[in-house]
Amino acid sequence: MYGAPLSLKSKKIMLLGSGELGKEVAIEAQRLGVEVIAVDRYENAPAMQVAHRSYVINMLSADDLRSLIEREQPDWIVPEIEAIATSVLVDMEQEGYRVIPTANAAKLTMDREGIRRLAAEQLHLPTPNYQFANSLEELRSAVKKIGIPCVIKPIMSSSGKGQSICRSEEDIDHSWNYAMNSGRVKNTRVIVEEFISFDSEITLLTVRSISGTNYCTPIGHLQKDGDYIESWQPHFLTEQQQQQAMEIAKTLTDALGGFGVFGVELFVTANQIYFSEVSPRPHDTGLVTLATQDLSEFALHVRAILGFPIPSITLHTPGASHAVKSPIESNSYQVSGIDDALLIPCTQVRFFGKPTSTIGRRLAVTISSAQDVDTARQRATKAASCIHIT
Repeated sequence: MYGAPLSLKSKKIMLLGSGELGKEVAIEAQRLGVEVIAVDRYENAPAMQVAHRSYVINMLSADDLRSLIEREQPDWIVPEIEAIATSVLVDMEQEGYRVIPTANAAKLTMDREGIRRLAAEQLHLPTPNYQFANSLEELRSAVKKIGIPCVIKPIMSSSGKGQSICRSEEDIDHSWNYAMNSGRVKNTRVIVEEFISFDSEITLLTVRSISGTNYCTPIGHLQKDGDYIESWQPHFLTEQQQQQAMEIAKTLTDALGGFGVFGVELFVTANQIYFSEVSPRPHDTGLVTLATQDLSEFALHVRAILGFPIPSITLHTPGASHAVKSPIESNSYQVSGIDDALLIPCTQVRFFGKPTSTIGRRLAVTISSAQDVDTARQRATKAASCIHIT
């Protein structure tokens, strides 16, 4: 039980999803002596390269997922992506397995419909207006109700895949086709959201642990087509905005339950904070915490999972991160320019080691610190521009 004396010898974490975020979680778990099993749908995923053992399975197959969990008997099951047979996790949690943060949280956040209905209809949090559509004709009707411009997303996707802004009636067909072909899971259902003219977009990393609920300093970020390009910390909010953001995050994460890091995405306007999305795990925009905080979001996640206390979270320095994306599709790509990037003061390069590249796939991130956010952003952006994928 959480809070009881804990021997980590022979304890096992199973990561369901083994990308760059899972890789950092695996490293932090190993620092505390925990055995790590990495699982993904393709070989040599980033977390597999540092895990004790790894498996390639179809995580949307209930039979394959149950079989592997029963074989390995992990102490903690840690979903790191959305495309998982979450109904199996619900069943296995009832059988005594511990799913992080909870199986219900994993199920609700796997699709945008579940989490949006929870936030807006049950918790009454401020959200953009929305409609769901199951066909192109329903989409046309939904766009008419929400108004143009609007945002159209598949209900099951991540990293902005399948997301587009519909700016005219002529864009509807394109948005529908893009959503159908780019989601994580093939599903003919989309969400149409009101386009919020926000001043900024932030991630409030919210940590639920034995110590209660803590928050990281707000992280600002820029996205393109729903995928993160750069992030920085701290992002300035007024005291009133900060309080409203924390209230939204706490209400939502209390409803989801469990221990761990939650990446709560929010739109900030002059008069209102709106809930956008939540990930019940470390967030890509939180990669900046590798340079800014005493404990990164990954260290916080592992501490919370294992039941260790988190009495405080300290921001040591302003910082920024910038994604490095592939311009090519290749099974044998090369990376150059890392030496030039590392000539920039107070800068790190985290190369993920993904086995293949596709156009737009995130292959690395640059992370910089400085005495102020603007300088950190300039450094991280410059470092990213030095790196070339060929």
